[in-house]
Amino acid sequence: MDPTQFRSFVDSYWDNQIIPTLCDYVAIPAQSPKFDADWAAHGHIDAAVKKVSDWIRAQDLPGTVEIVRLEGRTPVLFADIPGEGTETVMFYAHLDKQPPVDGWAPGLGPWTPVIRDGKLYGRGSADDGYGTFAAIASIKALRQHGIRHARTVLVIETCEESGSRDLAAYFDALAPRLGTPSLCVILDSGAGDYDRAWITTNLRGLVGGTLDVSTINEGVHSGDASGIVPSSFRVLRILLNRLEDADTGEILMKDLYPEIPAERLQQVKETAAVVGEAVYSKFPWQPGAQPVAQDLTELLLNRTWRPQLAITGAAGLPPLDTAGNVLRPHTALRLSLRVPPLVDLTAATVKLKRLFETDPPYGARVSYEAEEPAEAWNAPATASWLEAALRRGSEAFFGQPPCYTGEGGTLPLLTMLGERFPDAQFLVTGVLGPHSNAHGPNEFLHVQTAKNITGVVATVVAAHCK
Repeated sequence: MDPTQFRSFVDSYWDNQIIPTLCDYVAIPAQSPKFDADWAAHGHIDAAVKKVSDWIRAQDLPGTVEIVRLEGRTPVLFADIPGEGTETVMFYAHLDKQPPVDGWAPGLGPWTPVIRDGKLYGRGSADDGYGTFAAIASIKALRQHGIRHARTVLVIETCEESGSRDLAAYFDALAPRLGTPSLCVILDSGAGDYDRAWITTNLRGLVGGTLDVSTINEGVHSGDASGIVPSSFRVLRILLNRLEDADTGEILMKDLYPEIPAERLQQVKETAAVVGEAVYSKFPWQPGAQPVAQDLTELLLNRTWRPQLAITGAAGLPPLDTAGNVLRPHTALRLSLRVPPLVDLTAATVKLKRLFETDPPYGARVSYEAEEPAEAWNAPATASWLEAALRRGSEAFFGQPPCYTGEGGTLPLLTMLGERFPDAQFLVTGVLGPHSNAHGPNEFLHVQTAKNITGVVATVVAAHCK
């Protein structure tokens, strides 16, 4: 592979063949079913899948492209491209999107694709619309330069932002056609910067649920009841103190802290050295606000290998402009507990329910309704050929060696793929670098990074064939 010629082809291919269609995709409000219950009637997900599948068919690649549909489920785009040898490479990405949210900068919007300063703004551009295009571009570039690749399949879902709840059924249905991939390429992860390839080694799981507290049957005058009737909000605070140290944020359930593998600890230290203060400076801080610690390694460990609690919703609290002097009958909170790999999340869910509901303060009515946990993931040992290919690819297309790091988010499909293909190697990477804001306003795709990732992936796919 001549990196100069290869880069020239990839850059041109992105500019001329991908960007126009990717912009069309951004304009489609293909919200995931969790955010658009009438997705089937609205037709936006179907429009996005058709747009991308039509584009793949126009790329003059051998094989088949199909939109697969199971009754009552979101569709999956499945492509099968023949190659050399007996091995199979599987690419994964998704086409469903987060909701639009408010706060987009002037001239920008969720469904308005705008290219500015080398960035393509719009919902789904980086999470994860680019992924399917990068996968096809890598295969197209290899074939254009006469470089061998193995049989390649693409599984592109439309329910990832809703927890990939339809994906297992499709893997079951497609199993005879899919075969047994020996390399899984997942193009839906983060990046510490835009200067190198970032390889995801682990992700946290998610244990969530709703904690609801009630002390009375109806609201009463706060002047009459306060000091006699315990506030449901205060009872919630007491219960949360069973789980979290309010001063430090430390989770008090010690069995949620696994022993961190030595290799992962070393990778965290190397990542801290590479990204520096960007570990925390990438976030939109209020003036004067500070991170929970100053040690960069400790911050990264908090984000990837330690449990952390977030309160993501509340009920029972009226808006400020209609809040009377009432001691309210109940308060409920939505809990989102990120849990590191190597922890039994089913057991953790049971323990959380027991922690909250046993011996409730003041005899209050307390219920904890748990959601289905989303499993964490820790990558298998990296094969020497894959490590060497990643280094070559990152140095050739970014000019820097790759960096291996964990992510704080959750990608349940990785656990499922690991169970189905226990002997496969995994390349998990992405373009969600600083300020790309995948789930918030002003989401953008750093276009040159997408081009460079295409080259890195092609390098790996070529090495896999050898």
